[in-house]
Amino acid sequence: MTKIRIINRGSQQLPAYATPQSAGMDLRANIEDPITLRPLERRIMPTGLYIALPEGYEAQVRPRSGLALKHGITVLNSPGTIDSDYRGEIGVLLINLSDTPFVINAGERIAQMVVARHEQAELIEVEELDDTERGAGGYGHTGVE
Repeated sequence: MTKIRIINRGSQQLPAYATPQSAGMDLRANIEDPITLRPLERRIMPTGLYIALPEGYEAQVRPRSGLALKHGITVLNSPGTIDSDYRGEIGVLLINLSDTPFVINAGERIAQMVVARHEQAELIEVEELDDTERGAGGYGHTGVE
C-alpha cells in the first residue's frame, strides 16, 4: 500500500475508503456555512486537505455517482488531476447541471479521490504512423450494437 503524507487544515475527517475494495476515497466540503449551487453554477469547494504524493503517482478527483444521478452535481474538470509536485489545498470544481438549486453542507461528501501510478512518455515526431485495422475510425465507427 502506498503511503501518502497529508495535512488536514479543515474541520472534516480524513478521506477514507468506504469498503475494503473501494478505488476512491470520499472528499468532503470544508465549509462553515451551507453553500447553494444554482443551476449551471460552478464553484471550487475547499477540502482543507494538502497532500504530498510520491513521484510517479497522481490523484484523480472524480464525481460521486449518487450526486450526479440524484442531483445533477458533477466535477466539471473530471477527472481533475493532482500532480505529485502540487502542494496547495485540494479543491473540487463542482457544477450543478440540474434545473434546481442544490445546497452543499459542511462535511458533505462532494467527490472521490483515486490515487494511481502514472508514467511520463517521450514523444517522438515522425512523418507516418503504422496502419491498423481500425485506422482513423473515430467516434462511433463501430456502431451501437
